[in-house]
Amino acid sequence: MLVPSIFANDLFDNFFNDAYKPSESFVHSANSRNLMNTDIKEYEDKYELGIELPGYAKEDVSASLKEGYLTIEAERHADNEIKDNNGKYIRKECFTGKCQRSFYVGEQVTQNDIRAAFNNGILTVTVPKIKEQPKVEENHFIAIE
Repeated sequence: MLVPSIFANDLFDNFFNDAYKPSESFVHSANSRNLMNTDIKEYEDKYELGIELPGYAKEDVSASLKEGYLTIEAERHADNEIKDNNGKYIRKECFTGKCQRSFYVGEQVTQNDIRAAFNNGILTVTVPKIKEQPKVEENHFIAIE
């Protein structure tokens, strides 16, 4: 008996479908909805992001800040050198490729304000709350001739 199709990642979905041909783009799109799940906690003075990256090493993960957007990228490469003469894959669900996710943290936050740690497949990023400074309106005088 198969599990009802309401479960998105049923092991037997398309199992015997002859039209099923895995490709890198299919693998990325099929599994990307489960990548980089993020929990965000709010504290009085900061936000804490817990980003799930199971199976990634610290070296595979990078973070950057540009124009107020914090972008987290993770990349995993397949090891094509390992070959098994006893069988072949008929379905491969392990993600191979690159994924990224961006969060708007504000243009007042600098690279030095953000802290990150990677432990047991969880990237924890701490972003301080920085209050936006009100803009002081300047008078622009027009020269009168």
